[in-house]
Amino acid sequence: MAISTKGQAQGAAGPGTSGGPGGQGGPGGPGGPGGRSAAIAGLDSLELAQQQGGSRSARIARKALRAAWPKLLAIAIVLVAWQLFYAINFHGDTASGLVQAPWPTLRDLGHQLEHGQLWQAIGDTARTAIMGYLLALVIGTLIGAVVSRIPPLRAAVGSIISGLQTMPSIAWFPFAIILFGSSVSAILFVMVLGAAPSIANGLITGVDYTPPLLLRAGRTMGLRGMTLYRYLILPASLPAYMAGMKQGWAFSWRSLMAGELLVNIIGQTSLGQLLNANQDTQDLSGAISIMIVILIIGVVVDAIFSEADLAVRRRRGLLDTAATA
Repeated sequence: MAISTKGQAQGAAGPGTSGGPGGQGGPGGPGGPGGRSAAIAGLDSLELAQQQGGSRSARIARKALRAAWPKLLAIAIVLVAWQLFYAINFHGDTASGLVQAPWPTLRDLGHQLEHGQLWQAIGDTARTAIMGYLLALVIGTLIGAVVSRIPPLRAAVGSIISGLQTMPSIAWFPFAIILFGSSVSAILFVMVLGAAPSIANGLITGVDYTPPLLLRAGRTMGLRGMTLYRYLILPASLPAYMAGMKQGWAFSWRSLMAGELLVNIIGQTSLGQLLNANQDTQDLSGAISIMIVILIIGVVVDAIFSEADLAVRRRRGLLDTAATA
């Protein structure tokens, strides 16, 4: 009888009671140590999520401010220098009465933006710039891929590519005009000659810095010919290749501006032709307005290349994410 009573008592104090493992006072119950730890951990994770949500917007704001203030400071420096140049009359008799303060010139730029002629010129120039740069990108990539992997060819034409890169693009325009006449083809020809060597040299440099051990590993895995280029050499040389692409854009943009100033194409309105028209009419404010537009386009394209370069470095682990957060 005593034994059965004891068994009933043990059954009553089983897992479902406060003294058992699953009871209110057990380790796994709400009132036990395990339950309290789980509750505290849940509250901590909720508070941490709220802090992260708030800090994310703050990080975005800090990043935007960090990216914007150097550009705003540069604009302010340019405007102050411009105002000083106007105030001290440091332009001589030739430009007497033609130089204006920053604000009238910016107001003139605003008036030009209200008309369609400037937007048409921007469109025509941008179309030529894209066509010329894409041609230079294709040609420069093909030349760089072939020259970098064939030593005799590199010994023959490697120095010529470097020489073409250092040659002023404006020196090619008489040759291009004789060949193609006063047409867009002449401008495209000079753009390709200015940009393709930089792109080719960038790819050649990237291939040179590809570790030989990585090439041997690729060949061991069965990569040959175009597959070796596609899956190993080009990805490995991408940082240097992108640097060459960025430099190639700078050369092609300068060649385009020089071409539009020298080659007068009938029936086409470009930023260079507007600059020529302002020169003929001695409209200095109009010329400065067009130069501001050219500068803005160059800065925007440079920002695009910089973001692409940051993305590549971030994917390869070459960027300190903690410092840029």
